[in-house]
Amino acid sequence: MVKRNVNFNPGPAALPLDVLNIVREELINYQSSGMSILESSHRAKEFEAINDQTIMLVRELLGLGADYHVLFLGGGASTQFALIPMNFIGDGKMAAYVDTGEFAAKALKECQIVAKAHVAFSSKEEQYRRVPKMSEIKYPEDIAYLHVCSNNTIEGTQFREFPNTGSVPLVADMSSDIASRWLDYRKFSMIYAGAQKNLGVAGVTLLLIHDDFLAKRKNGLPTILSYKTHADKKSLYNTPPIFGVYIMKLVLEWIKSKGGLAGMGKINAAKKDLLYGAIDAAPDFYKGTAEKDSRSWMNVTLRLPTQDMEDKFIADAKKEGLIGLKGHRSVGGIRFSIYNAVSLVDIQKAVEFMGKFHKSC
Repeated sequence: MVKRNVNFNPGPAALPLDVLNIVREELINYQSSGMSILESSHRAKEFEAINDQTIMLVRELLGLGADYHVLFLGGGASTQFALIPMNFIGDGKMAAYVDTGEFAAKALKECQIVAKAHVAFSSKEEQYRRVPKMSEIKYPEDIAYLHVCSNNTIEGTQFREFPNTGSVPLVADMSSDIASRWLDYRKFSMIYAGAQKNLGVAGVTLLLIHDDFLAKRKNGLPTILSYKTHADKKSLYNTPPIFGVYIMKLVLEWIKSKGGLAGMGKINAAKKDLLYGAIDAAPDFYKGTAEKDSRSWMNVTLRLPTQDMEDKFIADAKKEGLIGLKGHRSVGGIRFSIYNAVSLVDIQKAVEFMGKFHKSC
C-alpha cells in the first residue's frame, strides 16, 4: 500500500481506511449492478436501499425514533443558516442565537437578513475563547427557537452540556462534532451537520428535524426551500448527493463496528487527553488558545512562541507525514482536527513529533 499521511485537515477531513477500501472495491461495479454508484439514478433500487439504510443507521446510532425526519441535502451547513429562519420564524417573531465563534456568527448574520434575532450570549469580545455557562444564556420565552453551534471548528471550543429550553425548540449546528460521542440528541428539535468532518465527504448535509418542530414551519416558501418538501419525499424531491449519502452509510457502519457513539466517545476522549496532555506538559512553549473548560475534543488549537516557530512546526510536521496543521487564516496558529477517523495511533505520532520539535528549539 502507498504510504498515507496522517490527515489533520479540518474538513474535508480524514476518512476511515476501512471505508476507503470498501469504496475502492465497489466503485466500478456496485454490488453487481454493472455500474458505479457514481452513475446510479436516485430512483434506482440500489440507491433507494442506500437511502433507507442510512436513515435507519442515523436513527439507531443517535437514539432517535421515527418522530425525527432524517434528511440528506446539498448546499452545506451554510445554506441552513438562511433556510432555518426562513422556515421557522413567523411574522412578528424572532429567534435567539448563541454566538461562540465564526460559524455561529455567520448563522446569526444570515438570520438577521431575513428576520429578527436576539443574541442570547456572545464571547466575541473574549476572542471566542470559551462557550457559555448555561446560566449565561438569556433569551425571551416567546422566541421561535434557540440556536447553538456545538463545536467551534476555528476557535477550538465545544459545548459539554446544552441548555434545557423547555418549550423553546433547540436547534444546533453540529457539523464538526456530530456522532463523536454519546449525548441525548432528543433534546434538540433540529440538528444539522455538513458530513465532511465526522460522517463522510463534502457535498451532503445531514438534517434531523422533529415532527413537532416541522409542524411549526412557515407556508408560502418556494418549494425547494421548504423543509417539508424534502421530508415528504425522503430527500428525493430532486437529485440528492448520491455518492455522499453512500459514503455516509459506510462511515456510520464503521462507527457501529467501533461500539457506536459510546465506543467512539471513549476513543475520542483518549485522543484529546493525550494531545492536550502534551500541550499542558510544555506550557511555556505550547499554549492552548481555548479556556480549559471549553476545550474541543475535535479541534485542538494552540500557539507557539513566534510565528517563525509555527511556520517551522507546520513544515517539519509535513515532512513527518503530519498534514493539515495550519490554523484557520482568520486566527493563525496550529490546529489539530482529530475527528472520528483520526486514530489514537495517529495522535501518538503527533505527540511524539511535538516532543522532538520542542527539544530541537
